[in-house]
Amino acid sequence: MDVPPTIACVVPCHNEEAAVGKVVRDLRAALPEADIYVYDNASTDRTVEVAREAGAIVREERRKGKGNVIRRAFADVDADALLIIDGDDTYDASRARDLVDLLFEGPYDQVVGARRETASAAYRAGHAFGNRLLTGVVGSLFGNDVTDMLSGYRVFSRRFVKSFPALARQFETETEMTIHALHLRLPTAELEVDYRVRPAGSESKLRTFRDGWHILRVILDLARRERPSLVHTAVAGLLALVSVVLGIPVIADFIRTGTVPRIPTAILAAAVMTIAALVLLVGYILESLMHMRQEQSRLVHLAYAAPTRSPRYTTHHVGTGRVRVRNVSGGL
Repeated sequence: MDVPPTIACVVPCHNEEAAVGKVVRDLRAALPEADIYVYDNASTDRTVEVAREAGAIVREERRKGKGNVIRRAFADVDADALLIIDGDDTYDASRARDLVDLLFEGPYDQVVGARRETASAAYRAGHAFGNRLLTGVVGSLFGNDVTDMLSGYRVFSRRFVKSFPALARQFETETEMTIHALHLRLPTAELEVDYRVRPAGSESKLRTFRDGWHILRVILDLARRERPSLVHTAVAGLLALVSVVLGIPVIADFIRTGTVPRIPTAILAAAVMTIAALVLLVGYILESLMHMRQEQSRLVHLAYAAPTRSPRYTTHHVGTGRVRVRNVSGGL
């Protein structure tokens, strides 16, 4: 007997009374077989009541921050396909079926709803620039082309969810998801979806410069942890350059006079070069440990079956919107 795959939708919310009801109803219309969870994140308005009235299963995560909600939801919810979407009705929830179908048809471990503006006011210039900048930084550090790294509209396979550590606390969680896919070279696809303005009464929680700086710090920290040899080589090279600049005059004096009149400078140059060598050595040790951790993550990922649909439940239609497939192969 064929058993249909289980599907769950997770909607993180903080003060989304004006929009969450429509998001839940649109998800229910697109995916009537799915369980829809609204995770309230310390709201002070009627978000919980509106979500329940719309038919959602409501759960609470009192620690503020979208990353904390995703961490909780990924631990609690078990499904063959898990979709996340913001509760502000900026993403087109009616496209949820297309994203889920594409995940199964791949099969892929992640399908990202790449945002396509439907109004100039939907995507503030600062956010658009920040997204391009941070996406470029990730592409440079991790060796892969990522179109919309900060999209909050995604669907994941069970094995992605159960191998994802979810360490982020706030809006940097999408960055962590993207780098996790690059880290394990998981098959990923993108599907363009409309991105529109918030409804009246709904206020954005993002702050362009504050959250952008925070995400950039997360990227640099992830680079230090995921590409330690690169980071430590750069730091060691900088220290070695300082040592050479300090040491050249000392060596020149020794060649000219046969003496070392600036002994403190000579000791400092030698000490800085020694530190550079130690930093480089630590980088290679951390690289070896990172590979061991990567192997463990990969084994956890492989412990779960790929997302599949029995022929009885297979569909062959993906709605309008450009599909872009990425077989992630970042050079980690």
